[in-house]
Amino acid sequence: MSNNIKISVSTEYMGQQNNNDKTAYVFRYTVTIGNLSQANVQLLSRYWLITNGDGEKVEVSGEGVVGEQPIIEPNKDYSYTSASMLKTKVGTMEGYYYFIDADKKEFKTAIPAFSLAVPNAIH
Repeated sequence: MSNNIKISVSTEYMGQQNNNDKTAYVFRYTVTIGNLSQANVQLLSRYWLITNGDGEKVEVSGEGVVGEQPIIEPNKDYSYTSASMLKTKVGTMEGYYYFIDADKKEFKTAIPAFSLAVPNAIH
């Protein structure tokens, strides 16, 4: 937790996609953002660093999440679900969100690293 924002993530392996002899492993993730401050905050943008099991890194950034720039009220949560594809059976995601508070101050909150793994891929 930082800046009175709590981030939690749950993941689920969705299966493989095969295209032109290339396999992608698909993972769904649900992020819950808790606003523990005393004022509204608005999520402006996100940055993700996705690391495959072979060390390859992919950066993704953009406005909002799933097409929204939600305003999160004090002591409320906002959740969304999205997906990511990896070239390997295991990998990680981490990053940060940019928010703006009621005083129009922008701040960054880290998204802790979490694992994406095909069940039983890690012994």
